[in-house]
Amino acid sequence: MPIKRFNLNVDSKISPYNKIINIDSDKSISIRSFLIGAICLNISSVKNVLESEDVFSTIKCLKKLGVKIRKISPKNYLVYGKGLGSLWAKKNTELNFGNSGTLARLLVGILSTTPGLELKIKGDNSLNNRNMKKLIELMSEFGAFFLPKRKFNFPLRLVSTNFPIGIKYTAGVSAQLKSAVMLAGLNSYGNTEILEKKKSRNHTENILKKNKDIIKIKKNIITISGKKNLPPLKIKVPGDPSSAAFFTALTLLNKKSCLTIRNVGLNSTRLGFYEILKNRGAKIKFSNLKKENSELRGDIVVRSSQIKPIKVPKSYYVTATDEYPLLFIISALTNGTSIFKGIDDLANKESNRIIEMQKVLRQVGITSIFKNGELKIFGQEKINPKGKVIDIPKLGDHRICMSSFILSILTGIKAKIRNFETVYTSSPSFLKNMKLLGVKFEKKKF
Repeated sequence: MPIKRFNLNVDSKISPYNKIINIDSDKSISIRSFLIGAICLNISSVKNVLESEDVFSTIKCLKKLGVKIRKISPKNYLVYGKGLGSLWAKKNTELNFGNSGTLARLLVGILSTTPGLELKIKGDNSLNNRNMKKLIELMSEFGAFFLPKRKFNFPLRLVSTNFPIGIKYTAGVSAQLKSAVMLAGLNSYGNTEILEKKKSRNHTENILKKNKDIIKIKKNIITISGKKNLPPLKIKVPGDPSSAAFFTALTLLNKKSCLTIRNVGLNSTRLGFYEILKNRGAKIKFSNLKKENSELRGDIVVRSSQIKPIKVPKSYYVTATDEYPLLFIISALTNGTSIFKGIDDLANKESNRIIEMQKVLRQVGITSIFKNGELKIFGQEKINPKGKVIDIPKLGDHRICMSSFILSILTGIKAKIRNFETVYTSSPSFLKNMKLLGVKFEKKKF
């Protein structure tokens, strides 16, 4: 059932608080668990799943490909795996990835080396506008092809290869492309070798790594051995550190506040946001640490802090990609000049996050300059809300919506955020948790 569209009006400043909250489950791990479970043998169990639009899109696509998925209780699912190379659908079956770039890239990876498929693939307006050239080129190396030729955005027609051969790939900053190559390699003849110059998000590796015959990781080289059966999964998904980041930022900048966020995934490849801020004076601690399914998890304890201007080198991009719009907000509310280097790839997210965030900052009187892959933000700790309005158009970008919401409630500047329902693609409990912290807002359905 589609989510009802609504705009969000915000017209009040947040008060101090001392609270404990639970955060939405990790989207990246939830999507991967379903996709990999579908190509395993026998029945996989996935608990504490994120029940969001992106995950529902994943389930719908897999069901169209013949995978049985059963919900046994809220957030708990069984995936009846079909084995490698066994996904199938009639010619010209249409798969809709919705707003999810993760689903699009990873499932295309699986399907490209699944013999006998000819499918129509597309997303929503936001996803259809994103450049998929790198994905298409990589899957073409395995032997798949896409029509029309020389078209690099959805909708497309995918024709899988009947004789996939493993490839060698030098990974860039995209964990999604790296995962697509790994998943394509699982059903390819021979080995697929990935050279990782900078370590990016490694949830796919963690799910596969119990199977030493399938994946070997030596220093910065990942080797996938093709055509080996995958045993079923048993996964409990932790909380999403990217969703937790918004509540962390709010607490840091809200006077006399303290927040504990329970059971959050603390995978080192996802902690760039927290490391950046701790280096600039943020009071953030991780407690109750434990490891499950090769994923570290624990509680995040945050207290109000005096943040210094943020200086972020290019090396942090892969571990803080999703949180850059939020870091821009923190910088805007911090006295001094903050500098972000090597962020060009933000232009190819759900929206051009560089341009759109500059527009947001301009509305509240904050100057920024983007040049040669570097963004400078000239922050002010105190912004006079008088005469200012934050007006966000329909972008289909949940991170822009959430970041603008944080800016509004910290400054008291009125905000109108259109199509706020897009936040439910990743964080369906975002507004519920904001209510628990005492935030007031008005939903306007249309």
